[in-house]
Amino acid sequence: MKKSNIAIPATLLAIICVQGGASIAKQLFPAIGAIGTVTLRIVLSAVLLTLINRPKFLQFNSQKWKYCAIYGIGLAAMNLIFYMAIQRIPLGLAVTVEFAGPLFLALALSRKLLDVIWALLACVGILLIVPWQNDHVDLVGLGLAFLAGIFWALYIVMGGMVSKIMDGKDAVTTGMIFASLVIIPFTIWDGAVFNLTPSIFIKGLGVAVLSSALPFSLEMMVLKKLPAKTFSILMSLEPAFAALSGLVFLAEELSFLQWISIACVVTASIGTSIFNKKSLSHE
Repeated sequence: MKKSNIAIPATLLAIICVQGGASIAKQLFPAIGAIGTVTLRIVLSAVLLTLINRPKFLQFNSQKWKYCAIYGIGLAAMNLIFYMAIQRIPLGLAVTVEFAGPLFLALALSRKLLDVIWALLACVGILLIVPWQNDHVDLVGLGLAFLAGIFWALYIVMGGMVSKIMDGKDAVTTGMIFASLVIIPFTIWDGAVFNLTPSIFIKGLGVAVLSSALPFSLEMMVLKKLPAKTFSILMSLEPAFAALSGLVFLAEELSFLQWISIACVVTASIGTSIFNKKSLSHE
C-alpha cells in the first residue's frame, strides 16, 4: 500500500529533475553541442550509478542482458534525438510533441473508455501546441521531437519489462552502460565534447544527476508499481514542467494557445491520476 502511494509523487519528482536538468543542458549547447551534452549526461550517469549501485553482473542471465541492452539502446536514442530537437525548438514545445510517443502507447494499451478520453484530450493539446501556420518553426526540430517520443514509448515498455525480472537499480545502471556504448561513437564523430572545461564538466555532472541518475532510478521504481498505460499518461505533466523550466531558466516564451494546449495535456494527466487512484492502491 505504502509503495503504491509514493508512485505518483516519485513520478512528479522525476519529471521536475528531468526538466530542470534539460534547462541546464541547453545552456551547454553553445560550448559542446547537443551530442557532447548528452554524452556527459549519459556517461557520467553510468559511472555514478555503477559506483553507487555496484550491479552483480556475473549473476545476470541472457534474458537480463538482452532486456538491459534494448532498454539502454532506447534510452540513448531517446536522449540523443531529444537534445538535437531542443537545439532547434523551445523546450516546452519539444517535450509536448515528444509526448506523442507515450500518448500513442497509452491509447494502444487502454481497455477503458475513460482512458481513451484522457488520452484524446492530451492529443488535442499536442495538436494545439504545434504552430501549424508559423513558417519560422523548425520542422526538423519537430520531427526529431516526435521521433524521440517513439523511443520514449520503447523506454517505458522496456523499463516495465526489465523491472519485472531484476532489481531496478541493477537495470538502470546496466541500461546506462549500454546507452554509453551507443552514444560514444557519435561523440567521437562530433568532436565537440573535446572542448570540455572544468566548469562545463561540473554543469554536465549536474545534468547527469538531475536528468538521468536520479529520475531514471525513480521511474524504474514507479514502473514496477504502475501499469505502463497509467505511467504514460501521468508523464503528460512533462510539457508543463518543460515550458515552465524553459520560461524561467531559458527565457523561452510560448503563445497563449500553446499554454492552453499544455493545460489540456495536464488536465488529462490529473484525470488519469484521480480516476486510477483506486486501482493503484490495490497493486
